[in-house]
Amino acid sequence: MTLRDLGWNPDFETAFAPYRAKGWVPARLIRESPINFGAFLGDGEEIDVVLCGRVWHEATCDADLPAVGDWVAVEPGHENQDHVIRARLPRKSCFSRKMPGNSSQAQVIGANIDIVAVVTEAGPDFNLRRMERYFLLIERSGAKAVVLLNKSDLYPATQNRQAAARIAALWDGATVHVTSALKGDGLPILRKHLKKGVTMCIVGSSGVGKSTLVNQLHGEEWQWTGEVNETTGKGRHTTASRELVPLPGGGMLIDNPGMREIQMWTDETTLRESFSDVEAIAASCKYANCGHRNDAGCAIRAAVESGALDAARHEHFLNLEHEIAALKKRADKRQIAVERWAKRNRRVKARNLNDRIQLERDERGDL
Repeated sequence: MTLRDLGWNPDFETAFAPYRAKGWVPARLIRESPINFGAFLGDGEEIDVVLCGRVWHEATCDADLPAVGDWVAVEPGHENQDHVIRARLPRKSCFSRKMPGNSSQAQVIGANIDIVAVVTEAGPDFNLRRMERYFLLIERSGAKAVVLLNKSDLYPATQNRQAAARIAALWDGATVHVTSALKGDGLPILRKHLKKGVTMCIVGSSGVGKSTLVNQLHGEEWQWTGEVNETTGKGRHTTASRELVPLPGGGMLIDNPGMREIQMWTDETTLRESFSDVEAIAASCKYANCGHRNDAGCAIRAAVESGALDAARHEHFLNLEHEIAALKKRADKRQIAVERWAKRNRRVKARNLNDRIQLERDERGDL
């Protein structure tokens, strides 16, 4: 396995040149743990690496820290010394979501990915609003979108076709495949997306068959999978952590833990670009501060009533606006907290400096 097989390209080579002069080597991160990372070197050797303090402290947020899929500059360890990450190379793409909970920061799902494959089904997991959020995040990341409507063997063909058509209508840039990981249906089509140097990130809710798909593509039981729950139809297995998996036929996969919570961390500009059709209608509203619900002269409400605009898309637009406003509010609060911490830190440093100067004066006997 070469660097090119791992996704190395001329841009990465250019960015790495200063580090090569220092005797450091390029590596791609394949897994992350609380204390270290797993990484592949250019010769296919897998090593454990630790993060140096400088990279940690220079990161403005957690999303700036190395993540699975990143290319890093590693200082090789000797004898009993650790291999150390000294720098992270610029990313060509980054698929992220808002970190779960009350945090307003982004959580990196996969770095330097070419394709994001969203796995869902035509049954209980089918959710157009969640799929719409996935498409917004994928578009922002710079990767291509592929949707796998999996477990087709559990539902009627008509239900699968209708679900696939509704998903495809959300975004022209998405390719939708109806698959059954259990039977292997559609996997030859999926393999066409995976070539040497191409990285695919697989995401979706827990139990929709992501790990089974990885097993099928890898050709062996790479990820443990359990039986299907007879009541819910869901698999009992959930991938425990993110891992970049090389495939025998070429290409690499990033398998992810199940994700039901897909919240936006994008900005207002991206939101409005993604809903440009709704924004175009809103430009005709009677009042500039129209709330687009029950306001008099609302063009969006009129479009919904006439059938020109889908009511669900209108509601998604309103909910996403509200969510981003909440994110901005949390970000402002976080910024205030960071500034307070910085001021406190400066005061502590100044006090410690004064104490040290006074101690040195006392030791010298200065008046």
